[in-house]
Amino acid sequence: MKIVVFDAKPYDIEFFNKWNKEFGAQITYFEEKLSLKNVMLTKYQDVVCTFVNDDLNEKVLNILSKNGVRVVAARCAGYNNINLKAARENRITVLRVPAYSPYAVAEHALALLMSVNRKTHKAYNRTREGNFSLAGLTGMDLNGKTAGIIGTGRIARIFIRILNGLGMKVIGYDKFPNEQAAKEGNFTYVTLDEIFAKSDVISLHCPLFPETRHTINKETIAKMKDGVIIINAARGGLIDTEALVEGLKDKKVGGAGLDVYENESSYFFEDESASVLEDDLLARLLSFNNVVLTSHQAFLTKEALDNIAEATFNNILSYVKEEPLVNEVWYNEETGKVVEGLRK
Repeated sequence: MKIVVFDAKPYDIEFFNKWNKEFGAQITYFEEKLSLKNVMLTKYQDVVCTFVNDDLNEKVLNILSKNGVRVVAARCAGYNNINLKAARENRITVLRVPAYSPYAVAEHALALLMSVNRKTHKAYNRTREGNFSLAGLTGMDLNGKTAGIIGTGRIARIFIRILNGLGMKVIGYDKFPNEQAAKEGNFTYVTLDEIFAKSDVISLHCPLFPETRHTINKETIAKMKDGVIIINAARGGLIDTEALVEGLKDKKVGGAGLDVYENESSYFFEDESASVLEDDLLARLLSFNNVVLTSHQAFLTKEALDNIAEATFNNILSYVKEEPLVNEVWYNEETGKVVEGLRK
């Protein structure tokens, strides 16, 4: 089995090599993201392993098919960067890792919330320069405040448990409510408009689909409480960044903790410290001292990386053995919809 891994970083290589001792695949690693410019590197490969910012558009998938690639093994949960219709037309199977460590992401969302609220990032920079003033560092008690959670899957429910521990009142919205989870998790389902109107903190935990794109926008920000804190450790496209910037300027939004950015693919996961930041919108976002931006690192724990590598190899092995592909994601031509899981 020949596997080519794109957007491979040292931590990916470490855990993939660990698990490959058991699987014995022939692996080639490339630090570059997969794109039309380098897709020819996949020639004579069986499997292409990708990450969140690899570009698997129709043209790329057409070439993958011609090169003999039969499987795209995404080492992540999201697949908005993959043209699944084109994959289906080219008879390429797309596999993903739907869950690796929901605790990693939920805990990072908490870290973002605490940093934004208590301004620890500002305090850290100050004290390193000998400035021990407390001016401008005032936060709020989270105890007794209302947190609005958009998307109530596994990661969100773990985050909700953490917020319950802080004494917060939690309300949630999901297109497919799980009342049993709400009962067990001590939160209440409400409408999306109620989330915007009642929440002191809004945290995003839903996938990125056309219908969820820019869930946070000019109109929805206008419905929010003054000084609301927005947390996003899910997908960058859930937020209209221009609208967020305006909300921060107007002080409608009191702060934002972001692990993702809608145009992140050109910068995230790379060292761009010696380059001029050409993305004006990103530069504006970074200019706010009440914004904490991390570079898509919520997943980055030893446990998650280990689980990702193991699950990716198991996905590939299931394909080779012609076993049921429980982690497949595919385009259903009859319904025109994307399906997660086993084909019927």
